[in-house]
Amino acid sequence: MAQQTWKETLADRIRPELAQEIDTFENQIDLKKQGKIEDKVFAEIRLRRGAYGQRYDNGKRYDGEKTQTIGFPNSQLTKGPDTLFEAPGMQRIKIPYGGLNTEQMDLLADIAEEYSDSIIHITTRQDVQLHYISLQDCPDMHRRLAAVGITTREACGNSVRNVTACPLSGICRDEAFDVTPYADALAQFLLGHRDAQDFGRKLKPAFSGCQNHACGLAMIHDIGCVATTREVVGQRQDGFQILVGGGLGAIPYQAKVLKEFVSPEELLPISQAICRVFARLGEKRNRGRARLKFLVAKLGIEEFRRLIDEERQKLPDDPAWTSWIAGIGDMQESALSEPVEPGASPDEAFEKWRSTNVYPQRQSGFSAVTITLPLGDMTSAQMRDLADICRRYIRDSVRATVEQNLILRWVHDADLAALHRDLKAIGLGEAGAESMIDIVACPGTDTCKLGIASSRGLGAELRKRLSAKAVQFDPAVRDIRIKISGCFNSCGQHHVAEIGFYGVSRTAGNYKVPHFQLILGGRWNNNGDEYGKSISVVPSKRVPDVVDLLIKQYRQGRQEGETFDEWAKRIGKREIKAMIKPLTEVPEYFLDPDFYSDWGDPREFTIGDIGVGECAGEVVSLSDFGVAAAESELFDAQIALEEGGDNPENLQQAVDKSIRAMLMAAQGLIRTLDPDISDDPQTIVNVFRERFCDTELFYDPFAGAKFANYFFHAFETRNDPVDHDRALRRIDEAQLFIEATHACHGRMLENQ
Repeated sequence: MAQQTWKETLADRIRPELAQEIDTFENQIDLKKQGKIEDKVFAEIRLRRGAYGQRYDNGKRYDGEKTQTIGFPNSQLTKGPDTLFEAPGMQRIKIPYGGLNTEQMDLLADIAEEYSDSIIHITTRQDVQLHYISLQDCPDMHRRLAAVGITTREACGNSVRNVTACPLSGICRDEAFDVTPYADALAQFLLGHRDAQDFGRKLKPAFSGCQNHACGLAMIHDIGCVATTREVVGQRQDGFQILVGGGLGAIPYQAKVLKEFVSPEELLPISQAICRVFARLGEKRNRGRARLKFLVAKLGIEEFRRLIDEERQKLPDDPAWTSWIAGIGDMQESALSEPVEPGASPDEAFEKWRSTNVYPQRQSGFSAVTITLPLGDMTSAQMRDLADICRRYIRDSVRATVEQNLILRWVHDADLAALHRDLKAIGLGEAGAESMIDIVACPGTDTCKLGIASSRGLGAELRKRLSAKAVQFDPAVRDIRIKISGCFNSCGQHHVAEIGFYGVSRTAGNYKVPHFQLILGGRWNNNGDEYGKSISVVPSKRVPDVVDLLIKQYRQGRQEGETFDEWAKRIGKREIKAMIKPLTEVPEYFLDPDFYSDWGDPREFTIGDIGVGECAGEVVSLSDFGVAAAESELFDAQIALEEGGDNPENLQQAVDKSIRAMLMAAQGLIRTLDPDISDDPQTIVNVFRERFCDTELFYDPFAGAKFANYFFHAFETRNDPVDHDRALRRIDEAQLFIEATHACHGRMLENQ
């Protein structure tokens, strides 16, 4: 008798509509094999099922001690991966509000072991990612996930992504109320909704239970919902402040307030109206301008609000808007009735672990415990063992966090010592959660096609060095966040970190050298309401020294009660740049060849492996180019903005100098072809367009016209009214345009 397939085995456990979707995807894979679906169409099909292409030149993961070669389970890779079906990929799995139960944890452990490399990765948006997946295995994997209530639908692509929420919702001491059921309702309502299928890019929602913490990061999302209350005729009403148009990426935007108060009954229809307006008016042709943040900025928040109100009035009533409200109480969690092992004796490491990883709940006698996952990774065996531990000490009350960890909720305080003992036994009892050593890093060059520098390698090295200094227990610095992205797209959230880095490349002599752009002054608290500013480019191998220097200078020079971001703003960019300048020099290759390789990869550094990205946007490879005058002008623009506050003259100066910096960079590039180029700005723009854009010489395969359009748009709108947001945006755009001139000149030299 033939063995049953997963489709047959799980037929009774999967909702019919989900089963049909997975069957359809399986059929589409077969049609693609037959050449009956175009590449572009199939790309969006698989992305909407969470199936990404990934980088495979390395086939390695760096764990801080050694670089591990990864196998490719269930694949037939006997040669280089030449086709979509041979190349290993990545599977993103949506976990609404980060909520997991033990059955789901067991299943994730199983599929990571059977289809992947036995590594489960938690992302900064509470998703789970598995790498080195065969596309042909995806349908069965999706069926197994659906059988335990997990979907991969719209985990990627131009869709509504995972709805994230504060992992302390319901137990937080500072929240207005528990946002969990509201986040779940929005996730279910928008999943596959007809009004959320025609976006130019993705749309990311998030919920926060309060204004002052960063657990939900509502300010950096397309739609941010912050719990609030008001009193009407002596009665308390729960509702949400609705924010729109936030986002990081290459150019970060702060969210704007759409509504100060929206009732639970209006949460879903307002969200539906936002989706409809975004689908109708959002950019479709230019992906670089297709996020909601660009539409809000283009229209202005007042006009956008008017359009949403108008759209809301047009919507026909839908019972789904309110049918879920009656079931809010069903999502309330509870604890085991009694402690399991109240007599366990704590060891000497317990108190340190307790000081960083244990959060006393607002419910007396209970705590939430954070499981520290370095770089967001855990093994299948650890996930399976952790599920057993959860069954022993708590009910199904596990949440993923935006800092790539897991939280166990409703732990009896009397069980903390025993729980810590058991966590240590499976390698998950490390202290330092949400401290300086708890570094967030995107996949970078390990697996991401957009990766320029090794964010995970650097993150692991910093964690190792900082742990040795025990900074996680030093009250002066332990709350400083370090976040690292492998490129400018901010998947590692570097803009909202006190110390942030993103990968770039420079050329020294005839060699490429991995570098990171240093970003300082972001604010992690208050839902990530302030973004850091670029300071300087640092060689990758010097980054740990730069971090050490910054910590030392902050400890010595801070005023009483002064936070790191406040200290950085007070002493200013000029002083910090001068402080780290000695650490930005690159020795000649024969003096120290180690500078010319990246963390965790002994090979000589190259950017030739970068591919076309499918997640955050297009990529531009970066290299050195002699535009010192342009970079100096841009630095002056940054100083004008920093030191002038909101003074109109300083804002105008910042914008003018940013545009001037772009003109100087463009002129420098033109001079490689025409040394006699005029100094007239309009002539520079015209010749740059003709010689570098019309010919596509400026465009690499990844960036297209994106950064050139920053230049043209800035010049065309140079006489428009100026405010602080516009000035900051021009500075960021100029920074990226100058980086693009490095890349273009580097390609020109290579092709000579």
